[in-house]
Amino acid sequence: MSMKSLAAALVVTAVTVASSGVAVAQSDSSCDKGEFCVWTGADYTGTVQRLDLETANPGECIPFKIVGRSFVNRLSRDATVYQRENCSTEAEFTTYPKHGTYVPDAYFVTRAVEVWGP
Repeated sequence: MSMKSLAAALVVTAVTVASSGVAVAQSDSSCDKGEFCVWTGADYTGTVQRLDLETANPGECIPFKIVGRSFVNRLSRDATVYQRENCSTEAEFTTYPKHGTYVPDAYFVTRAVEVWGP
């Protein structure tokens, strides 16, 4: 594979935008104010998915495009993470406070989030 085609392949795989407009990217450990970010690896490593209040309607169950093992809640709202993609309370779930909760190694794999209203 040539360097040009390799670079093009990396750009294509580096950022994938789902039909919902939710960005999924490789190897980015930052999470901006106003975002909920979840990573596939512990310590904010691996693929990351970012949500904000434009892509995460409060009170709605939002399944991740990835399986999360670490996450950050920098939204202006509390958020509940769920072990199941349907936000089932029959499996593990925990609510995390707004404005900067950092979880480098989640107690369970996370597959969905629900953002709470004001």
